[in-house]
Amino acid sequence: MDFRFTREQEEFRNEVRTFLEEELKQGSFQPRCDAWIEGYSPEFSRKLSRRGWIGLTWPREYGGGGKGHIDRLILTEELLRYGAPCAAHWFADRQVGPCLLAYGSEQQKREYLPRIIAAEMFFGLALSEPEAGSDLASLKTSATEKDDCFVLNGQKVWTSGAHHFTHCYVVARTDPQAPKHRGISEFVVDMKLPGITVRPLIDLTGERHFNEVFFDEVRVPRECLIGGKNRGWYQITVQLDYERSGMERVMGNYPLLDVLLKLVTSEKGGGWDSAPRAVVRHKLAELAVEFEVGRLLVYRVAAMLEGGRVPNYETAMAKLYATEYEQRLAQGAMEILGLYGQLSGGSRWSWWSGKALSTYLFCRGYTLMGGTSEILRNVIAMRGLGLPSK
Repeated sequence: MDFRFTREQEEFRNEVRTFLEEELKQGSFQPRCDAWIEGYSPEFSRKLSRRGWIGLTWPREYGGGGKGHIDRLILTEELLRYGAPCAAHWFADRQVGPCLLAYGSEQQKREYLPRIIAAEMFFGLALSEPEAGSDLASLKTSATEKDDCFVLNGQKVWTSGAHHFTHCYVVARTDPQAPKHRGISEFVVDMKLPGITVRPLIDLTGERHFNEVFFDEVRVPRECLIGGKNRGWYQITVQLDYERSGMERVMGNYPLLDVLLKLVTSEKGGGWDSAPRAVVRHKLAELAVEFEVGRLLVYRVAAMLEGGRVPNYETAMAKLYATEYEQRLAQGAMEILGLYGQLSGGSRWSWWSGKALSTYLFCRGYTLMGGTSEILRNVIAMRGLGLPSK
């Protein structure tokens, strides 16, 4: 098996790195962890758009790049490696666009896809609800047909970036009498429509990127329905694979690993040694090896897509391993840094502006977002190993 990239792919990686190095020199961003969900910068997204790096795999007829899935993974890997602020376009590029390509009408494709590519239309994901997190099919938000629209009522929670985004991808129940997996539909909802309220949720780090979103008699035009009415669950299960198997699941905190490796391999050692140097080096070597394993699991999914195969349990494997690795990385950083790691960015003694502490506090959610580890193990058991569901 040949794990090497093609010459064109290596050239593309170097092109992306050169661009990011120049942006760093110009001070257009500072590397940070989880920049794909917290680094909101429409200006940076538009820079990527001008280079054709949004919608890279989408058909050229809609303005996309017509490239392969490996090319897109190379791009996202380098963006995450540098901690670049990609949150503005991330969800639309990762899964809303592919969902529209697979199930959207021709009108929706021609209206929405070019605007996503141009970094003019930014999407949040309104999926989870207070009583329907991992069990998404238990959602209660309703969309009732009335005249020429659907009237949306309900509440969503944990909606990342809802206070920034122009539109939301909403999943709602359109047939309350149907079995819970069958009466669901998907919609594109303009966040400026009357009746939408966004309230902040402040996490343990003191930051806001999560939100509650309330829909009160929101009239959504009928043409905003994606695919078939009541077919939403079957469409969701496909696009969730895009959410679960991305490189962000293993590289969201790569800037933290990178800084730790550079400090430990430097002659001075950073001046914060709270554990024997050999123990620290061994721990970081272990984390570096585990990172490469997660990286290969993600590339395997991309290779399957490239070959026309549908990844199923493979996406669950990648997400399960990667998010648990991210938690081990955060824990390992705190063990290595000792008391310095517990200082926030407000302290003059804090390390790397307190980012290690923020990462540690936030990392508990990694194995909840995008599917819990328990749910993913069930997916692997049933779809991968063929074990019975009951």
